[in-house]
Amino acid sequence: MFGKMKLKRLIWSVIFSSFILCSCGEGKNTIISSIRGITLFGETQGTTYGVIIAEGNSKVTKERLDSLFLTFDQSLSTYIESSVISILNRSTDSVRIKDNSGYFKDCYVKSESIFNETNGCFDPSVFPLVKGWGFMNNMDTLLSQYEVDSVLMFVDFTPGKLYDVDFEIDDILFKKKHSRFMIDFNAIAQGQSVDVVDRFLSDEGHSNYYIEIGGEIIVRGKNREGINWRIGVDVPKDNLKERSVENIISISNKAVATSGNYRKFYIKNGVKYTHILNPKTGVPVQHSLLSATVIANDCATADGYATAFMVMGTEASLAFVHEHSDLNLDVYLLSSDTDGGIKRSMSDGFPKYIAE
Repeated sequence: MFGKMKLKRLIWSVIFSSFILCSCGEGKNTIISSIRGITLFGETQGTTYGVIIAEGNSKVTKERLDSLFLTFDQSLSTYIESSVISILNRSTDSVRIKDNSGYFKDCYVKSESIFNETNGCFDPSVFPLVKGWGFMNNMDTLLSQYEVDSVLMFVDFTPGKLYDVDFEIDDILFKKKHSRFMIDFNAIAQGQSVDVVDRFLSDEGHSNYYIEIGGEIIVRGKNREGINWRIGVDVPKDNLKERSVENIISISNKAVATSGNYRKFYIKNGVKYTHILNPKTGVPVQHSLLSATVIANDCATADGYATAFMVMGTEASLAFVHEHSDLNLDVYLLSSDTDGGIKRSMSDGFPKYIAE
């Protein structure tokens, strides 16, 4: 289960067809068929999913999708005690575990790459801090600087420092150097699950479809009207009674993920504490960036970098995308200005995606 912690449903899709599909959960556990394709809704990872196949003659069923999600959760969900990642986190020294799906290895390799590229702004070993700051439960007492520093001693995803890991075919050999070291792929796993469904639909012979899980999206080909898929980006305000679209993007054969700090937070002593934690300082980020929407070639990449950019802030994120053109990233950043309004910033390549 990832969505319960993440609550990253900051994107919703505007599908110009006979219906609108939203990530808000309406119509979940539903199958809609037509001569123009099939639409499936359901629940997974503590959130909802929606799949639109804009083609006929599909053999894809909700049961087959749910089976994929079950296998995925057995590898990466921290809410399942028997999952691969839960077993690793409970271990106190060395452990060998089999992961026939390979999902853990795929997630680890992608996470290590983003960790290195962002100089640790994306760090899956932040899990002890997440627990310490109470984002898995209600927070009664704020962490002191001493408590933050004591937890930071066990936060570092660099191999060889706090842990070692080796992969031997389907086996994972994991060795902790301290029992308090734990990992959580919450900031990337939901995007990876979108990629898993993407590969599944491609293997089934489909080339025109839309996949959304908890707000993370990938689209292929064209929609039912034969045009690019259109995705709405939320206005990043926490006090809106209804969701409002800040902008609409038009894309094909790309993934979209958004991370934001305005839906998951709590207020103590008049101070707002968001769920986006800086792995370097150990405290919630305090800058003006409200949301980061990333377009990438795959959804795990978009998901991971969206989280990293929320840590880095607006200027550093724009500079990063410019300096790392080889990563094929584009980003759309929404920040609060001094007057309480919303300020837009975007990478050089993003304007081409904005719908006219």
